[in-house]
Amino acid sequence: MEFKDKVVIVTGGANGIGKCISEEFAKAGAHVCIIDLCENDYFQGDLADKDTLERFAEKVISEYGHVDVLVNNAIPLSRGIAEASYEDFEYALKVGVTAPFYLSKLFVPYFSKGASIINISSSRDRMSQPQTESYTAAKGGIAALTHGLAMSLAGMVRVNSISPGWIDTDYTVYEGPDAVQQPVGRVGNPLDIANMVLFLCSDKAGFITGENICIDGGMTKQMIYHNDLGWSLEG
Repeated sequence: MEFKDKVVIVTGGANGIGKCISEEFAKAGAHVCIIDLCENDYFQGDLADKDTLERFAEKVISEYGHVDVLVNNAIPLSRGIAEASYEDFEYALKVGVTAPFYLSKLFVPYFSKGASIINISSSRDRMSQPQTESYTAAKGGIAALTHGLAMSLAGMVRVNSISPGWIDTDYTVYEGPDAVQQPVGRVGNPLDIANMVLFLCSDKAGFITGENICIDGGMTKQMIYHNDLGWSLEG
């Protein structure tokens, strides 16, 4: 997978999964442009703000003239129906859905041949815990946005999404139930996601677009019944 001198944008690239993705592209020789609320070496700003997105896009294009990869990774706010205000929910959707859409739109004239957009969704796009509505809605939205963009940008840009499950960004090695409940026997780490991002952006994935790939160690495929495989529910 050759990314030497490719121009790669990673939103939310200062920490966690985004940082790992940025580092792996940099190791492969890419020019990585990060936008994040947190301090970083390229651009600090709020993805919920339209003017900020436009200034970021102008900076990237003025410096490089084109874009090869856009990774929409920034994490939306997670608040449930009990506590989330109208403004909280709106902010989560701005970061999680509107910003990926608007950055894609801003860069349409500048995507190079063979370019890719990768949207980071979540296994919560199909399952939930209580009181996570703003996050879940944003992740469901970006998963659907993926196949919409894939059709609109067909022949120009391949667009795919990844839905991570439990990813420990500190690379903690878990034992016992936390590990065993995952069908693969361990909790995930950021490299599990970054490796797939690089693959999907490479020529090896040239026949893949509009797809969502869930990387969750098999958790969303495991059927659970009371007293089955050691699972029990006290009601």
